[in-house]
Amino acid sequence: MGFASLAFSSGIGLSFHLSGTVTEPAMQSEPETVCNVAISFDRCKITSVTCSCGNKDIFYCAHVVALSLYRIRKPDQVKLHLPISETLFQMNRDQLQKFVQYLITVHHTEVLPTAQKLADEILSQNSEINQVHGAPDPTAGASIDDENCWHLDEEQVQEQVKLFLSQGGYHGSGKQLNLLFAKVREMLKMRDSNGARMLTLITEQFMADPRLSLWRQQGTAMTDKYRQLWDELGALWMCIVLNPHCKLEQKASWLKQLKKWNSVDVCPWEDGNHGNELPNLTNALPQGANANQDSSNRPHRTVFTRAIEACDLHWQDSHLQHIISSDLYTNYCYHDDTENLLFDSHGWPLWHEHVPTACARVDALRSHGYPREALRLAIAIVNTLRRQQQKQLEMFRAQKKELLHRGVTSITNLEGWVGHPLDPIGTLFSSLMEACRVDDESFHGFSDFTENMGQCKSLEYQHLPAHKFLEEGESYLTLAVEVALIGLGQQRIMPDGLYAQEKVCRNEEQLISKLQEIELDDTLVKIFRKQAVFLLEAGPYSGLGEVIHRESVPMHTFAKYLFTSLLPHDAELAYKTALRAMRLLVLESTAPLGDISRPHHIASVVPNRYPRWFTLSHIESQQCELASTMLTAAKGDVRRLETVLESIQKNIHSSSHIFKLAQDAFKIATLMDSLPDITLLKVSLELGLQVMRMTLSTLNWRRREMVRWLVTCATEVGVYALDSIMQNWFTLFTPTEATSIVATTVMSNSTIVRLHLDCHQQEKLAGSARTLALQCAMKDPQNCALSALTLCEKDHIAFETAYQIVLDAATTGMSYSQLFTIARYMEHRGYPMRAYKLATLAMTHLNLSYNQDTHPAINDVLWACALSHSLGKNELAAIIPLVVKSVKCATVLSDILRRCTLTTPGMVGLHGRRNSGKLMSLDKAPLRQLLDATIGAYINTTHSRLTHISPRHYSEFIEFLSKARETFLMAHDGHIQFTQFIDNLKQIYKGKKKLMMLVRERFG
Repeated sequence: MGFASLAFSSGIGLSFHLSGTVTEPAMQSEPETVCNVAISFDRCKITSVTCSCGNKDIFYCAHVVALSLYRIRKPDQVKLHLPISETLFQMNRDQLQKFVQYLITVHHTEVLPTAQKLADEILSQNSEINQVHGAPDPTAGASIDDENCWHLDEEQVQEQVKLFLSQGGYHGSGKQLNLLFAKVREMLKMRDSNGARMLTLITEQFMADPRLSLWRQQGTAMTDKYRQLWDELGALWMCIVLNPHCKLEQKASWLKQLKKWNSVDVCPWEDGNHGNELPNLTNALPQGANANQDSSNRPHRTVFTRAIEACDLHWQDSHLQHIISSDLYTNYCYHDDTENLLFDSHGWPLWHEHVPTACARVDALRSHGYPREALRLAIAIVNTLRRQQQKQLEMFRAQKKELLHRGVTSITNLEGWVGHPLDPIGTLFSSLMEACRVDDESFHGFSDFTENMGQCKSLEYQHLPAHKFLEEGESYLTLAVEVALIGLGQQRIMPDGLYAQEKVCRNEEQLISKLQEIELDDTLVKIFRKQAVFLLEAGPYSGLGEVIHRESVPMHTFAKYLFTSLLPHDAELAYKTALRAMRLLVLESTAPLGDISRPHHIASVVPNRYPRWFTLSHIESQQCELASTMLTAAKGDVRRLETVLESIQKNIHSSSHIFKLAQDAFKIATLMDSLPDITLLKVSLELGLQVMRMTLSTLNWRRREMVRWLVTCATEVGVYALDSIMQNWFTLFTPTEATSIVATTVMSNSTIVRLHLDCHQQEKLAGSARTLALQCAMKDPQNCALSALTLCEKDHIAFETAYQIVLDAATTGMSYSQLFTIARYMEHRGYPMRAYKLATLAMTHLNLSYNQDTHPAINDVLWACALSHSLGKNELAAIIPLVVKSVKCATVLSDILRRCTLTTPGMVGLHGRRNSGKLMSLDKAPLRQLLDATIGAYINTTHSRLTHISPRHYSEFIEFLSKARETFLMAHDGHIQFTQFIDNLKQIYKGKKKLMMLVRERFG
């Protein structure tokens, strides 16, 4: 709804009150609406609003906004009146009576009960209303001593926040809550006292969220987006309590409220997981003996702990006052004999305070509308950090020999600046970048900072222009970039808990993303060079130092950014930085833990715990990305590629990531638009070989893909690479992989064509493949024998050797299915007698019970009997006892019996010659033995079936007896045997009357 479409039928302005009617034109589906609007204001602030539209929202409805704008833009159109009390004073008694009666007549339904009540009280001598002199006037405005603030519909704020929270992050509720936080920041910047009120209302709703207790009971972590909202809540309270001009009673009220929230069981903890037992580091300056007393005993640090601690901070320090109030605050009386100097060697002011706390002051100044002051303090902090860097470098150089000899350090920071709840580096970076983007005049928007702050004690200092606080050639931009690099390169310990660790990664990536938006010029490249050199040389004070704590946050993501930024300008430094960052000490089993006997900074308070790095998979992927970036850049440079390869082999512990790097290197080496880079191909092959060795004895679902890829890679490298992997197969592959994938692929026509091999090379390669095949068959005959036979087909001696390996293993290590498969292969190759031999060996391992009439081996048994039958009577006579012993299934035996009686054994012999002869007799061996076994199997199976038969299987059983009768009748006395069998069934199972009736109907 646009304001232009609203029309005003009237508007009345009293000195502190504005009322009018706003008409909203009719829409297609909506009729014309008229809204009555009333607005009260005091000292340029709207203090209350009412509108008959009934719309409920945190912000003013369009009708209130429209009436306000109308009054601002067209003041002449609004008739101005004195306060109503002044008007009434000018009336005589008759006029007053007429006024009251007309007012009651016009609004009698609304005001008559109130009018009657007031009249009764006025006429009563002892009423409360008669004890007060005068009467209230809502149009007269507030007293000069009364507080005046913008109107805020507290109920609506609570309802909206409650609604957004109930939606659980869906329907854009998270975005809406972030907009509310942004509104709070906007209020603070405008110095609107409603900012703190609104944040209080929001916090109360957050604390009342029923999910908090539910998650605590279930031990479930809150969602990441919801957790970030709590972080912003804590940061905003930090800003509010650090308001440089808030009154003491205000701060005391906030502290009381914060402590109340902090004491609630479900109040979220700062690290998002469990309590962080860090000491209270917020108060670096001594500001009272009991400053830390309350917080030091708290078991956990909550999202409000830092704000509570910040209530102990003040802005009265004279040095701090001079820093933020003047661009001309310098002192050339420099003596480098103390740790916490107020000025550096240039005479520029320094600010020594716990860095996150100092940066929280910067954020508070910015948030409360003091950008110039925030910038001054930010510059002082950055200059302090740069001086500290230099001191740390000197300190390391003094003890370098000893530290390098020990190879371990306990020096680290328990609180990293990147990923910190207060985001100190992000605050400094944003403040300095804002100064680059905005016009200087915008910094003079609020110049009353020193009002009500009291007079600061005068220090001896000389005047110097503001820009002199930077080195020659430096700017706010270079300072922003440098402080970001300092923060990213800080050696800090990995925090506890999943959320805190994810936050470290997320904030690092966010900061780098902002840096990537800046185009590097020569000045910025110098900053990069300077910081890269420092990070490499600063030892344990840098995340890229020679000696770091085992549990330091890895530098892979940061180093990748440094590498790509420095590469076009200083390749040597770029590679040195990236190679140093490749390490991942937490995975080094031999990496010693910190020696905390001589801590210089903060020693690890938990040196012996086994670290739980929840983000390890992400960290390893970043390590892989860094390595891949270096491999890509090093293409064509043999020395660099060798160095990168060594680094990968030494530092990367994940086979999946090494495999990815091998694939990346292969792709880069074989790009379509250029000749293959043989050095990079060899790197790819080396990495692939490492993957094979790493995954040889471990389960990996991608193993088959890895083996196939390695053969492809070796093929690209050349015939010697293929020969090499086959000769050393036992260190790289399982026997199955070596025969079924490696040797088979190497011997394929496509490989021979791809490599353009001559006959001599082909034979050499084939010889290696046969040797491999025989070695694999010896090691794992069950899985490799068939492949070995296939690979050795063209070499008689090798083939015979493979066959003998199969025979040797057949009695012990091979299953009937493996032997049947090889036997069929032998028949296919024209070795029927060998096939028969293997089939008989297979039969000795087989056992088919009476009910296994769908067993997968049945086809193999039928094939073996058919093979024996085709070879002759002797072979059939030899296999039938094996069949009778191994097969107890009646239907299978009857099928074999039927097939054996159809043709004469040996009728189709070798080479297709037909043999003459008679059909075999069922009364003589070997078929008599088979017939008896089949009849016996039918009898046994019948009894087994009748033990647990149900009526629904009766018809199926009768059909089974019919098949049995066919087999019985094949014997010369079969009819008698079957009749006796049926009579026997009738007698034994006479209780199954319905079934026996069906038997009599079919068989008599």
